[in-house]
Amino acid sequence: YLELLAPLSLRAELRGSPIGAERERAEQALEAAAAGRRVVVVSSGDAGVYGMGSLLLETADQQPAVEVELVPGVTAATAAAALLGAPLGHDFACISLSDLLTPWEVIEKRLEAAGQGDFVVALYNPLSRRRTWQLPRARELLLPYRRPETPVGLVQKAYRPGMRLWHTTLGQLTPDGVTMETLLIIGSSTTRMSRGRMVTPRGYEQPP
Repeated sequence: YLELLAPLSLRAELRGSPIGAERERAEQALEAAAAGRRVVVVSSGDAGVYGMGSLLLETADQQPAVEVELVPGVTAATAAAALLGAPLGHDFACISLSDLLTPWEVIEKRLEAAGQGDFVVALYNPLSRRRTWQLPRARELLLPYRRPETPVGLVQKAYRPGMRLWHTTLGQLTPDGVTMETLLIIGSSTTRMSRGRMVTPRGYEQPP
């Protein structure tokens, strides 16, 4: 996140923290705010979607005098959707495939439910160097509820340097080229490709 802030040339004290130290980061931010400093905790996307927002609000109970304001942002699912077309035109589910904070058994249940409910599915954190099997397993769980030709859109580093986007189908989906910075959108039974872009119809009546 500090690298993303660098072009702004902020005149402020910047503190970084490693992955896994999120609670410590929240506590330090709240302590600094309680001491009278103006503090901003930066998350990518929207702080309230897989970000620091919920942890800050939970931790804020320790500093009742500190007011926490969440500023809305653009989460990866909606950023990727805009680049891919309009795949979120109807009901959709966001599911993270990272089992660092959520047991994989729970993630599997959510994938099954999304498949049964015919939701468009946005997959966050699809794999990492040490987690390579979750994405193929997610595909396996969704295939019984989707045609193999179901459109899938993939966006890496949406609206950032090095951005890449490509399309495939659920039947042909592989982990090739996918990283932790890739957001996948798997269509529902009504999602189709139109002029090279994914579209999930809202269901409006066709004009006579």
